Amino acid sequence: MAARVLSTDQAKTSIQQIQSIINGGLTDQIAQLDAQGKMLSNPDVWDGPLAQQFRDQTWPETKTALDKAKQELDQLRDQLQKIAQNIMSAGGGY
Repeated sequence: MAARVLSTDQAKTSIQQIQSIINGGLTDQIAQLDAQGKMLSNPDVWDGPLAQQFRDQTWPETKTALDKAKQELDQLRDQLQKIAQNIMSAGGGY
């Protein structure tokens, strides 16, 4: 029994939209968040008890989550690119 293969125009559009979101802004926004987090982590810029908590706990945890999110978005983008190439090579037109 053959596996079902289906690629609608809607699927192609969704793949392109996800890639566009990842490439066009989301990863840039993550980088901007990182830059601002680093700035706020500098005690010469912001200091006090809450700033200390931010530096020691909040930002490191958030930075780890942002790095993981960026890595997963990069993997998603790569996977979608492979899918798009497979659609084209199978005669999907793209």
